[in-house]
Amino acid sequence: MYFTSLQHLIDMDGHGFYVWICYALFALTVAVNVWSAKRRQQRLLKLIKSQLRR
Repeated sequence: MYFTSLQHLIDMDGHGFYVWICYALFALTVAVNVWSAKRRQQRLLKLIKSQLRR
């Protein structure tokens, strides 16, 4: 798809709002998944370290 200006890219013939909302929801989902996995890993490492100290 070829857009002649930035405004056409953002608008996408009237569908831009829905397209950009979908992109935003996708990016949010990926970010939450990455954050959740890192947090889970940190808690697990903390648990393992505490068990090794015993």
